[in-house]
Amino acid sequence: MLHKSRLLKALLVASILGVSLFAVEKDTDLKKVVTEVQSNASIKDQKLRLAQEELRRAREAEATITSQSTLEGTISSLAMQMMQNKKINTNKAFIVTSFVRLDNLKKTTEFGRILSESMLNELSIRGFNITEFRGQLSVSVNNNGEYFITRDPTKLKNAIQNTYVVVGTYSRQYKRIMVNARVIDNMTGQVISSARASYVHGLRNDCAIFKDCAAPRTIKIIEEK
Repeated sequence: MLHKSRLLKALLVASILGVSLFAVEKDTDLKKVVTEVQSNASIKDQKLRLAQEELRRAREAEATITSQSTLEGTISSLAMQMMQNKKINTNKAFIVTSFVRLDNLKKTTEFGRILSESMLNELSIRGFNITEFRGQLSVSVNNNGEYFITRDPTKLKNAIQNTYVVVGTYSRQYKRIMVNARVIDNMTGQVISSARASYVHGLRNDCAIFKDCAAPRTIKIIEEK
């Protein structure tokens, strides 16, 4: 049996380190008990750190997973993937262009414009240096409101500085839309970063998204003779 003073120490150690008093009493070498308990605590701490790291990786994978069920998740995934490329210089100016159809690089839709506007927002809140190149040389005003951005080339600056250009394409597929984006150096044409995501909307016909549904069938009503 341990001496009274050592027993009190053993009780204290058992209370603080979470071991049974029986384990302390059996070992007359208190240092050995403390060492063993500290070793067990170290193992538990290591397991906790490993679990936290796995959780961090799972959250990161969830953010960058390429298949998303919402448009917001799709855009966020693209932006997160772009950030993972270490070559990208977020301090350099970026401009974002309209996402276009994969089968026609000179044609876009409201969906493509929504993609680009949302991408601009996602990159901006992640610290990218976004430049709005559609700004006019002045603010125009009429009875309906005040305007600064425009798509009229006659009202824009003739040139923009050396920038990264964010471009993107989309392709309509069965129950999903494949979206690709890349960052291009406008001086060299080098692809600095790229990303891919799939917007899984689950619709058999996506015409409601692109607003190109066929007009409903009509039946003529005539007088019977």
